[in-house]
Amino acid sequence: MKSSRVVLLVSAVALCVPVVAAAQSKPKASAKNKQVQRGEYLVTIGQCHDCHTPLKMGPNGPEPDMERALSGHPQDFKLPPAPAKDPAKDPWLFSFAATMTSAAGPWGVSYSANLTPDPETGVLRDFTEQQFIQTMRTGKHLGQGRPILPPMPWPNVGKMTDEDLKAVWAYLRQIPPVKNKVPDPLIAPPPGAPAGGTPPAPQK
Repeated sequence: MKSSRVVLLVSAVALCVPVVAAAQSKPKASAKNKQVQRGEYLVTIGQCHDCHTPLKMGPNGPEPDMERALSGHPQDFKLPPAPAKDPAKDPWLFSFAATMTSAAGPWGVSYSANLTPDPETGVLRDFTEQQFIQTMRTGKHLGQGRPILPPMPWPNVGKMTDEDLKAVWAYLRQIPPVKNKVPDPLIAPPPGAPAGGTPPAPQK
């Protein structure tokens, strides 16, 4: 009789251990899920998809191509030279591609970055969380590289709290990766220099 009770007691303890372990790990997992959900919310209301998710033609007109969500300017969408504009004479200073992933203006031609975690073409592939935060705070790649070009509203994004920027980072690191090599931007020459932007040095 005693041995039966011992066996039952041992069995009960063995069954309880995984339950306790799961209960202890649940708060941590739940906190991570809440952070990712917060990041998704911020990316959505921050309108990141407007420029970083290419448009496609749907039954009711242009719509976001969510199969390429946040993958930036499509590598297979080649553009002709941007129309020349004189800021002193032309009241229309900006031009956007049909996908809304490329913009031309006084700064030159910029292409929205691939924000997905693709290990080969994602712009954030070599970033740390802290470097991402510094990039948004300073408006420079990795917090010290070339300036981020318009129309990226980094001055507004940079006003987020550290917690919110970390949530955005957490969300971007777990979305589906999309292999898409975005072209380098064309930087407008300084006033008086020949027209036709000059590509900057490649950024990692």
